[in-house]
Amino acid sequence: MRHLISWPRRLFLVCNGILLTLLSIACLLPLINVLAVSFSSAAAVEAGRVTFWPVEFTLRSYSYVAAKPEFVQSMWISLQRVLFGVAINMALTVLIAYPLSKEPVQFRFRTVYAWLFVFTMLFSGGLIPTYIVVKELGLIDTVWALVLPGAVPVFNVILLLNFFRSLPKEVLESSFIDGAGHWQTLWRMAMPLSLPAIATVTLFAIVGHWNEWFSGLIYMNDPERYPLASYLQTVIVRLDLTQINDATQAQFLSELNDRGLRAAQIFLGALPVLLVYPFLQRYFTTGIVLGSVKE
Repeated sequence: MRHLISWPRRLFLVCNGILLTLLSIACLLPLINVLAVSFSSAAAVEAGRVTFWPVEFTLRSYSYVAAKPEFVQSMWISLQRVLFGVAINMALTVLIAYPLSKEPVQFRFRTVYAWLFVFTMLFSGGLIPTYIVVKELGLIDTVWALVLPGAVPVFNVILLLNFFRSLPKEVLESSFIDGAGHWQTLWRMAMPLSLPAIATVTLFAIVGHWNEWFSGLIYMNDPERYPLASYLQTVIVRLDLTQINDATQAQFLSELNDRGLRAAQIFLGALPVLLVYPFLQRYFTTGIVLGSVKE
């Protein structure tokens, strides 16, 4: 049977589509402009001739950025931070959210523990006490100073907690009837049903670790230990013209532009997240079949 759509509904869908399209274009245009600038020559960038397409295509900015040891080192530190940080974040998020999703009858003092976590979102120990703790633990100038202070993202815990609570109780109870314990129920029932929520929280953790720059400035005394976000925040472009050794190097640097170098580094910094997002995006739009109740 063909479903008829009323004209107000059609008008809404058309207006909604136009609005979302315009918003998408508004988000993409700055990124396209940065990409075009990074691939354009210094003369074209200086003349303001670059908009959304490279002018006088060149890879000199990327060649210079890739050869900078500071940029490569900061990229490696950020990769380590994301690898360790996301693994710790997701492990603790799942292990905290699952028991807190149970009713007080099943988990005694569940409400007290939940409010203790919420309290940490509203009040913190402060910057100086946190720094002292990190310093006394010997974590300064190590990747663990970037990972451990934020090991439990309470906001992500609350998101996953609410998702676990929305799962049909009959499905989880059926696993207990079949003899499974809490660990088996979590890994074989709750987590597979919660893949969209887990993927979303994982993306939040990846983006959070990759873009966070303030902790790198605080806990890293050596600029060579900066993660990429901290490096881009402080020393995006540092052309030391006093170290030019020959005419060839002078000619190469003369064909570079500060804006082009910034664009190249910014795009390279955003590239890993852009590559990860398509693999997680499908979970955002994929629903879960919640009707599989065991009778």
